[in-house]
Amino acid sequence: MPGSANQRLGGWAEQRALRLLRAKGWRLLSRNWRCRWGELDLVLAKRGRLLLVEVKGRRPGGWDGEGRGALGPIKRRRLARAWACWVAVHPERAADSVEMVAALVPLPPARGGVRWMRLEF
Repeated sequence: MPGSANQRLGGWAEQRALRLLRAKGWRLLSRNWRCRWGELDLVLAKRGRLLLVEVKGRRPGGWDGEGRGALGPIKRRRLARAWACWVAVHPERAADSVEMVAALVPLPPARGGVRWMRLEF
């Protein structure tokens, strides 16, 4: 598997979050979508709604509150700019309602469920 150990763990965390969302009827539109302003981990759709998911895979007791500390105002501005680019490339989705969430995924060997946190643009 290519990439660093951290990249592989990040991919594992994204896959776990994606499996949970697909089980709830969400359909993947984009994964690791990049533009000059940033990256969108997961963009999903369901009945005229869009879900933008920022995935944070962390070990319990980490320095940044298991990922919460990495979701501050600078990161949110970067996500909002990247989101604006995504919508510009996908104008057919501009009228859909959108929600932005973070998926805080415990990394192995930790156990436990994914914690979801609503984010504001």
